[in-house]
Amino acid sequence: MKKVLSGMRPTGKLHLGHYLGVIKNWLQLQEKYECKFFIADWHALTNKYKNTEDLKENIRQMMIDWLSCGIDPEKATLFIQSGVKEHAELALLFSMITPKSWLELNPSYKDLKFNLYYQYLKDFLAGKQVKILLTPPPESFEEAVSKATGKQKSKIFEEYLREAFHRAFYSQKGIDFKYLKEVLIKLGIQKKIVEEAVKNLEEGDVGKDIDTLGFLAYPVLQAADILIYKADAVPVGEDQLPHIELTREIARRFNNLYDSIFPEPEAMLTEESRLPGIDGRKMSKSYNNAIYLSDSSETVEKKVLEMKTDPQRVRRTDPGNPEVCIVFQYHRIFTPEDTVKEIDTKCRKAEIGCVECKKILAENLNNFLNPIREKRKEIEKNLPEYEKKFMEGTEKARAIASETMLQVRKAMKLWEF
Repeated sequence: MKKVLSGMRPTGKLHLGHYLGVIKNWLQLQEKYECKFFIADWHALTNKYKNTEDLKENIRQMMIDWLSCGIDPEKATLFIQSGVKEHAELALLFSMITPKSWLELNPSYKDLKFNLYYQYLKDFLAGKQVKILLTPPPESFEEAVSKATGKQKSKIFEEYLREAFHRAFYSQKGIDFKYLKEVLIKLGIQKKIVEEAVKNLEEGDVGKDIDTLGFLAYPVLQAADILIYKADAVPVGEDQLPHIELTREIARRFNNLYDSIFPEPEAMLTEESRLPGIDGRKMSKSYNNAIYLSDSSETVEKKVLEMKTDPQRVRRTDPGNPEVCIVFQYHRIFTPEDTVKEIDTKCRKAEIGCVECKKILAENLNNFLNPIREKRKEIEKNLPEYEKKFMEGTEKARAIASETMLQVRKAMKLWEF
């Protein structure tokens, strides 16, 4: 039977985006394959090493969320990463044979640094009341810069700001701060503000939390997570494909240097969740826009009523466009198909108001969440019993990992203790 491995970082309670993007897929996989699902607490430290106060509680909440959704310890091995110390040993040995360049070229590493720096720049400019328009005109970046005159020069078009920063960040020299300054000034930002922003990026603490060996080398630990169980497949979204390829490269390098111990795991592409948060942005705890699997029915109703709808529909009598409405995106997933068609038709004819539409969604969301809530109550009453399932899974995982490490040490001619 195909061996499948996947993990999640414990960063807080799970929301609907996690369910659709990960849990839903796991529920199907555990019925077909030999699955191991682990709580990746060491990975949580790669950029959260300063804040570990909530780590144990986050692990407990993740256990509860998984089990409440139907992840079954009788069908899959559920365990905690740090309980299997062999992961760290194998990651250390892999780090000895992994070229530094492989890690520096990892797009996820570069992209996270880009997003941290870019978000800081946006927030800094917003704090200085430099306006950012969310709907830029259709010219190219170069045309927009060259045509920016008069009042236009006092505004920043977000797409062009991002383009400028992208070019500056991904230049061959690292971040090209000189280029960034020039473009920001061309876009009409006061030179003093530009120089302050760029100086903060050059000399400040932005991105320092991920300028650590642990963060740079986290794909090596990820490779150890996968290969120590000789997994055949890893369910991932497209953005994680480079990580799986790096894992395959490390497996090949080890096998060529020592002995053919590790299979080269395949990426099992999963459909990514497109469910936005209640404000239209990506659903995230940090944006305070998520609907959690543990939310009460009253909380769900309140959050749904706060959702943004078609911005062009000002009055109840105005026809709406469901295609641009966040509420309708949720209806497509959580509302019966016949009702979705009915809402689509009525919205376009102004025969249903946004409040009524939201109330229907809230009811359907609560219908979806009610079984999860009931299971959660049972688990919380008997939490030590359910925690024991993870401890048993961790012991099972450790036995497999220990056997792999015996083979690794023998292949590498390490001293036998």
